[in-house]
Amino acid sequence: MVQVLSLIALVGLFLVATLTPINMGLLAFVAAFVIGAASGIPLDEVFAGFPGDTFVLIVGITLLFGIARANGTIDLVVTGALRLVRGRRWAVVWLMFALAGVLMALGSVLAVGMLAPIAMPIAHRYRINPLLMGMMLSHGALGAAFSPITVYGAFTNDMAARAGLHINALLLFAVVFALNFLFALALFLVLGRGLLRREADGDTSTDRVTFPDVIGGTGPQPSGGRTTGTSTGRGTATTVPPATALEVPTARQEAEVAPVRLLTPIRLLTLVGLVGLVVGAGVLRIDVGVAALVIAAVLLLVAPQRHKEGMTDISWSAVLLVSGMMTYMTVLTQNHTLATLGDAAGALGSPLSAALLLCVVVGIVSAFGSSLGTLGIALPIAFPLIEQGGISAVALVLALAFCSTVVDVSPYSTNGVIVLAQAQVPDKQRFQRKMLAYTGLVVVGAPLLVWPAMLVPMSL
Repeated sequence: MVQVLSLIALVGLFLVATLTPINMGLLAFVAAFVIGAASGIPLDEVFAGFPGDTFVLIVGITLLFGIARANGTIDLVVTGALRLVRGRRWAVVWLMFALAGVLMALGSVLAVGMLAPIAMPIAHRYRINPLLMGMMLSHGALGAAFSPITVYGAFTNDMAARAGLHINALLLFAVVFALNFLFALALFLVLGRGLLRREADGDTSTDRVTFPDVIGGTGPQPSGGRTTGTSTGRGTATTVPPATALEVPTARQEAEVAPVRLLTPIRLLTLVGLVGLVVGAGVLRIDVGVAALVIAAVLLLVAPQRHKEGMTDISWSAVLLVSGMMTYMTVLTQNHTLATLGDAAGALGSPLSAALLLCVVVGIVSAFGSSLGTLGIALPIAFPLIEQGGISAVALVLALAFCSTVVDVSPYSTNGVIVLAQAQVPDKQRFQRKMLAYTGLVVVGAPLLVWPAMLVPMSL
């Protein structure tokens, strides 16, 4: 009876969190206390399921990147990177993919939010397909979502470890990135080939992004610009200048961009801290969350007033979601609900068929709900299925991780909402429909890609 109540609560908290703005983690904590009491589990044992290391990781990483954003270090890195591609539009598209991936890999869950206000206006002004630019940003970030120091990576690896499964963290990261890269490459070949063709043909009329756009400033407009028939959100005409190569800025432009371009002592210290975090985690095996908190604390002490805005970037919603779900999963393990789910999954017949169905359902649900929440429910269902044999544990975890996150290109996801909000298009509803159409292709394509590529060969 208690297993039935546990499952009803699991489904109920997901539905409520999907249909309302209530955080799923809060509901999961309440469910953990109530179902734990009904199952005869002492409160101390329920609290023992709280993931303290994951809590420190999320708070530390998001605080550190909030500080880096507040003091202009992120803008400095983005500006410098954009200068390296010398303004070529096709290269800017791939650079945004790479920058989103790097920021996410280092733990910034706000990677798309940081870059979209820069990337989407560039796409509009230089006639880069906005769907291409927005989805490249999303795939770049989602491809790096399972870095060992991100909330997604820590959550998945921790849940697998609690189930007694050893999943190579770097393999998880590499596979999800490679699959997202395939989607990005296919998208570019469909929507971005014209960017390559115009440059090969010597047409430079709009092939270069000029320096003022690199930092999002207005700058002086080149003469000879022409007005397009495209309207902005306010219905005014937009001037598209004839593109030039990336230029050495004038004195006026230097004054405008100096706050972003200047490598100040505090930005240098922040960069040293970020590099130290990567070296400490990868080489010295220092706990990432602890290291991030220490570096963030040093930066706050050095310039408390300048960095106080970074405190608002701490992803408390993610902290609550992950902590609540993992605590509730501890309860479901102790009262044998997960074992019951495994038996039900085994009744579906072939483990491979059950895995394919699970991937499809995960993709559909995650496109309209929380990817972390969906993954937090899918993994406990998958673990008992793995124990029955006939399917690779690594392959199924990789497949579920990919299918639950790649659909965050949806306009109903956090990344999708940001892209939609920042897109400078004349008709937002039409652009949203295009995003939905692409999401549908991803929802169907992701399971059809991972099933023959990973699940079947790795399970034989």
